[in-house]
Amino acid sequence: MADVVIRVAESEDDLAAVRAVRYEVFVEEQEIPVELEYDEYDATSVHLLALGADGAPLGTARLISGAEALGITGGVADRVLLGRLAVVRAARGTGLGVRLVRAVEELGRERGAKELELHAQVRAMGFYERLGYAGEGPEYDDAGIPHRTMTRVL
Repeated sequence: MADVVIRVAESEDDLAAVRAVRYEVFVEEQEIPVELEYDEYDATSVHLLALGADGAPLGTARLISGAEALGITGGVADRVLLGRLAVVRAARGTGLGVRLVRAVEELGRERGAKELELHAQVRAMGFYERLGYAGEGPEYDDAGIPHRTMTRVL
C-alpha cells in the first residue's frame, strides 16, 4: 500500500470521509450504536485519514491529548490517547493499520507525549502487542465489546 497517503484530516470533506470509514467499520460491521460511535472528543481530536491512490478513504485514527480528556487533574498529560482506529475491509491485511498507529505515535511525540494509551478490543490485542503495547488493568465492556487498556512508551 505504498500508494496510500496518510494525512491529518482538515477540511469538512476530510472529516466526512473519517466519519464514513468509522460508520462502515464500527456501526455497520461491528453493530455499535451510532450514538456511541461519535462522541465529545471528535471535535477536539486530531483525526488522521488514509486515502488510496484513487482518493477513496481507507482508514482513520484519532489522537486525543489534554489532561482533562484523559482524566488527569492538576497537571499536563504526558500521555496521549489513540482512538477509533478503523480500516475498511478491502484494505485490511495490507499494513495500513500499522501505518496509522505509527502515524498517531509520531503526532503524540510531536506534542511532547512520553506514552500512548489505547483502548483495544480484546480480539485486537495481539495486533497491538506486536507493535509494542502492553495490557494494563482488567478487561471492561465498551459498547458491548470486551476491551482492555494498553500502553506503550514513546
